[in-house]
Amino acid sequence: MERKLERILRRVQKPARYTGGEYGETIKDKSAVDIRYAFCFPDTYEVGMSNLGVRILYAALNATEGVWCERAYTPWPDMEAEMRREGLALYALESGDPLNVFDFLGFSLQYEMSYTNVLTMLDLAGIPLLARDRGPEDPIVMCGGPCTYNAEPVADFFDIMSIGEGEEALPELMRLYRKMGGRSADKRAFLRAAATELKGFYVPSLYRYDYDGPRTAAIERGEGVPARVTKRIVEDLDTAIYPTTYPVPSTEVIHDRAVIELFRGCIRGCRFCQAGHTYRPIREKSPQVLARQAVEQLQFSGCEELAMTSLSTSDYSGLRPLCDELLAYCGERKINLSVPSLRADSFSTELSERISGVRKSSITFAPEAGSQRLRDVINKNITEEELLSACGQMFSHGWSSVKLYFMLGLPTETDDDIRAIAALADSVVHTWRQTAKNKMKGLRVTVSTSLFIPKPFTPFQWEPMCSMEELQRKVSVLREAITAKAVVYHYHDPKTSFLEGVFARGDRRLAPVILEAWRNGCRLDAWDEHFKYDVWMRAFDTCGIDPRDYLRARDLDELLPWSVIDCGVTEAYLKRSLADAHEGKITPDCRAAAGRCSGCGASRLLNGGKCDV
Repeated sequence: MERKLERILRRVQKPARYTGGEYGETIKDKSAVDIRYAFCFPDTYEVGMSNLGVRILYAALNATEGVWCERAYTPWPDMEAEMRREGLALYALESGDPLNVFDFLGFSLQYEMSYTNVLTMLDLAGIPLLARDRGPEDPIVMCGGPCTYNAEPVADFFDIMSIGEGEEALPELMRLYRKMGGRSADKRAFLRAAATELKGFYVPSLYRYDYDGPRTAAIERGEGVPARVTKRIVEDLDTAIYPTTYPVPSTEVIHDRAVIELFRGCIRGCRFCQAGHTYRPIREKSPQVLARQAVEQLQFSGCEELAMTSLSTSDYSGLRPLCDELLAYCGERKINLSVPSLRADSFSTELSERISGVRKSSITFAPEAGSQRLRDVINKNITEEELLSACGQMFSHGWSSVKLYFMLGLPTETDDDIRAIAALADSVVHTWRQTAKNKMKGLRVTVSTSLFIPKPFTPFQWEPMCSMEELQRKVSVLREAITAKAVVYHYHDPKTSFLEGVFARGDRRLAPVILEAWRNGCRLDAWDEHFKYDVWMRAFDTCGIDPRDYLRARDLDELLPWSVIDCGVTEAYLKRSLADAHEGKITPDCRAAAGRCSGCGASRLLNGGKCDV
């Protein structure tokens, strides 16, 4: 294997992707472990090594007695071709062993356009693609991540799915596997035990779906199998495992930085946002624990950037004491303190003053819609005045680059709402002219638009998605409306968004489409240079599937493909929020509601029944 790999690496781009041996990787004595788990990220090394969830679960599994977790990533097409030519199976970076000798292969499904990469990795490992074709000698193939809130389009490829947070759930699964005999266990009995004895595990083979035209007609399950699988959460983030030592990338990656996770959940309830609903209930980590984890990571990794992450960083209640702890450390060492996911309405002069002393990167806000009317529809409770005030504060403290994120295709959107995005960007430019102390640096305002996808477990899950032609027209409307030289416009490809919408709202009948597209060359679909829209359309035609059926409006009483999953937030709450959207009513955030819980239902997952707000 080593000689083959040595020959191959001379002929491929970025060979460091495939060598392993990073500082901080976990190496164990094979004779001292009885369960081997390969954490498979279905995208390139650069993307996977930037993922915080992978980092956490790698640590959690390697902290479990008798378990060795290793890593594997999707090879770039040049490496895939060389591996097939040389007959080299896909291997784990730590040991170099082929993936087919492992007990488990665990895939992290972060986005729908990674689905074909799963098939590439399984095929390169010599593992049957369909779960029903695997035998007792094959690894158990599982998945987790955001896409598992509706992973029905890929259900045929997986033996089991982890729903929700995995730090505690995956070690429990490993212990059950060992208890039932490990490699000698009856695989079907183990999967059934995982679904019925543990919480948060969905075994697709135990459920049968019937369809009536484009609709899901019925979902049947085996005896003793839960009607709904409730997601897992970690209640106490202060005591939960969080790695401050980890494999440090051996080549350039997307985000080469230390990361601290401030809290999980979101107090806001934006009606388009799946993460804002599925990550609830709200749980914060203490400033003291965060400061310790930050310093330990920086000292271990040598990173020159520290990112404070959450769905809305400035909503963290301990931000002031945390900044007090971190600013002196970062400032003295010229470490960039990155504060992404800021809310304009919770941004303060004090915060801008506190972070103005460190090396400045771009500041990011997400108004999501250009007009106040549409921001009320989507429950984005910020005003233009709040946004411009926040930008003015940053400009006065030396920032000269602002990123603004919006969505196109939102429910009830008009062309006037779209043009309001350009008008808002112009107002930001005007604010810079009024407030910036040093105009020699110039200004860059980046307007980025994604295209609205009515995702499961949001109030808009019943809404239709715009056709691809309409999405392309909306992009053109905005592109023509942006005229300021300081404003740069980036937009998401409507063709990619079209497919994302199909798979986000899809069912099991899409598995043959994914398989057909992969067999005809689709892989790395999230990368523009490898995306083959025409091949995907031929795959739908071959399988007799009209993808537009999945973008239609859904009836409120309709059985949805993802109805078997319980994300914590109740359907009744989502329906109330949808009705409020069409009336232009806003729902106050959990903190501003002055003790009046909005009743989303997620707090029932906590023992105390109360979120950290």
